[in-house]
Amino acid sequence: LAGRCGRRLSERNRMNIEVVAVGKLKERFWADACAEYLKRLRGYCTLSVREVPDRDPRICGGEEASRTLEGKGILDALPSRAHVILLDIQGKTLSSEDIAGRLDDLKLSGVSDVAFVIGGSDGVSADVRARADERVSFGRITLPHNLARVVALEQIYRAFKISRHEPYHK
Repeated sequence: LAGRCGRRLSERNRMNIEVVAVGKLKERFWADACAEYLKRLRGYCTLSVREVPDRDPRICGGEEASRTLEGKGILDALPSRAHVILLDIQGKTLSSEDIAGRLDDLKLSGVSDVAFVIGGSDGVSADVRARADERVSFGRITLPHNLARVVALEQIYRAFKISRHEPYHK
């Protein structure tokens, strides 16, 4: 019984992470890389990925219109009480250790739902920026959003390994 209670308690205290990303992974190698990190993360958190359709500015009436449509999709996909971290080249640059510490701080402050947002190729709408609790950058380089998704999942995995003082298998 104690083991079952302990297991329930740890499951209840698991962090729920949602990655909301604009666009589908079309190439198999991107999907395979994401699947590998999703598999590795199962033991650390509950994680899911929600894809929002990307919008072609030529069809939607320009970049602002496509950002607005994608933004509505992002906002609809976000869990209502999630702490939202927008991946943004203009955001605060964090190291892997900083990301681990940030997730630890959120959990210790009672936040169990975190959402990472990866915008489309034309960025995100003002509404998405306004909803973000913080903006984080992986550096001052521009990443294609497929690669940004892989990097985000890898950094989330690495953060849990760092927090638990576990070796990172390369």
